[in-house]
Amino acid sequence: MIISASRRTDIPAFYSEWFINRIRAGFLLTRNPFNYHQITRVSLLPEDVDAIVFWTRNPTKLIPYLNELTQTGHRFYFQFTITGYPRALDTKTLNPHKAVDAFKKLASEVGPDKIIWRYDPILLSNLLPFEEHIRLFSKLASTLEGHTHRVVISFADLYKKTEKNLKTVDNLIYQDIVQNHEICLSLANKLAQIAHQHGMEIFSCAEDMELAQQGISHGKCIDEQLLNKVFGLKLTESKDPGQREACGCVKSIDIGAYNTCLHGCKYCYATFNSQQANTNFKKHLPNSPFLLGDAADIDPRLLQPAIFQKSLF
Repeated sequence: MIISASRRTDIPAFYSEWFINRIRAGFLLTRNPFNYHQITRVSLLPEDVDAIVFWTRNPTKLIPYLNELTQTGHRFYFQFTITGYPRALDTKTLNPHKAVDAFKKLASEVGPDKIIWRYDPILLSNLLPFEEHIRLFSKLASTLEGHTHRVVISFADLYKKTEKNLKTVDNLIYQDIVQNHEICLSLANKLAQIAHQHGMEIFSCAEDMELAQQGISHGKCIDEQLLNKVFGLKLTESKDPGQREACGCVKSIDIGAYNTCLHGCKYCYATFNSQQANTNFKKHLPNSPFLLGDAADIDPRLLQPAIFQKSLF
């Protein structure tokens, strides 16, 4: 079993204490995002978890717990997003310089093979024209050289809820880059050249567009081949049927919740209502088995210590 922590929210940035409490307890409870009353108990015992994949823009609060996580026998790697976008779009993310410092610190703790730089999603706009993406990517790649061996890119998906948030940004003019193949392919080619110059493999994330001629392979953010290589595992997981067709990720259990991240990124698909995210965050209890709310009225068997669980079900 692979744990995704998480596509839906930034657990390292906002819920690290809760996460390590759940590691110590050996389990957590999660609700189906489309059915509140459907509850799943997820074991976090090392023998039940092949690996944990963290997704974050700020791992600093989780770093102090990494030794404990390793000592318990857990294996993990990080997907770390740094874009350097203007505050109009990334309202509460780490300053890029601080993000790079955090990236380097994390790399020194876990090693460059276990931290992947994400430059995504790529939003083409008057605030971020073609040349600005080249400048930002080049600057970040040069500062991260040697601290990671892999970078992942994707192009912004303009869902209705995403566009609603983008339209609140004053004077923002944006376009769907994938609808302009010439610009899209040209940008991809430039980014690939820069990545390779700085010793990084470059992959796309959940993109239908074929970018092989530009030097970019289809990637898997939750990648059994990477896990096998880095940790000496022999995973043969299949594609996750719960993800988009273009997504190559293998099966995992996501332990996050939508509308719970406080970074305020205007293009985010997982937090599309910042007011709701702030309201939800107030429901968070670090000692609860749930990310949000308490466990009142829950079947008591679900709350039994992990060491007794297998004998109950």
